[in-house]
Amino acid sequence: MLSRISTYLYKTPKLVLALLLVPPMLYMGVVYLGSLFALLINSFYSIDDFSGIIVREFTLKTYAQIFYPANLEIFMRTAGMAAAVTVVDALFAFPLAYYIAKFAAPRLKTWLIIAVTIPLWSSYLVRVYAWKLILAKEGILSWFINLFGLGGVLDWLLSIPEIGGSSLSLSPIGMFIAFSYIWLPYMIIPIQTALERVPASLIEASGDLGAKPFQTFRSVILPLAFPGVVAGSIFTFSLTLGDFIVPLSLGNSKYFIGQAVYSYQGTAGNVPLAAAMTMGPVVIMIVYLLIARKLGAFDAL
Repeated sequence: MLSRISTYLYKTPKLVLALLLVPPMLYMGVVYLGSLFALLINSFYSIDDFSGIIVREFTLKTYAQIFYPANLEIFMRTAGMAAAVTVVDALFAFPLAYYIAKFAAPRLKTWLIIAVTIPLWSSYLVRVYAWKLILAKEGILSWFINLFGLGGVLDWLLSIPEIGGSSLSLSPIGMFIAFSYIWLPYMIIPIQTALERVPASLIEASGDLGAKPFQTFRSVILPLAFPGVVAGSIFTFSLTLGDFIVPLSLGNSKYFIGQAVYSYQGTAGNVPLAAAMTMGPVVIMIVYLLIARKLGAFDAL
């Protein structure tokens, strides 16, 4: 019986392909895309201001609330943080990725890649709360800053309303540090992969033609590795944009998108507005992915 079934499957490779693809595609269609579709439908509903009951009638009134100054500020704050984390991670990741790809010996390269990915082996919550302890007033970072007599500079930064707070562990600066650390491996690996594909002969040819190291980097290495930078930015930007744990743990009273969605859906019970706020990052990432595709980012994944 089993031999007949295996023979039949061998003769019908399309059936085997269908059996392999249908379960994951069904899961993606029902669970993932289905939930997004449910969010989209709910975002076109509204909530009755008097009774608090969801009015299941098509309306754009809920989307209009996104353009209220308070909600626009949340979007701008979150997108600004995501962009800043992406830029800083790219600046930190590129030199290390370049060393791993072009200079490290095979054995050292293995250990460096392990070192880069080790943080991903631990719990996300553990890493966030570890940074909360590090950034606290009594934490090692504050002690280190005061050791070099820079406590006044830190106090001045924390006094700025837009980026400050009672301490680093409760401020946008602390969130920025934690975000940059947590998502850094997602930037290093795509850049390192892209740099591995840059032929050494092109770099040697550039030097033979009289180009200085910076000219070679600008004209040869960076253009060829740029898709890897964009690919890494997809991870860092999207993960920061939709994160909820770091703003909740290290943020102050200023909301980010994840906190706003939780507040509207949980505390206020305004599911349509929470759904509309959720669709905002989805639209942003669709536009971002279309741009990244034109820049060849998917070739480096």
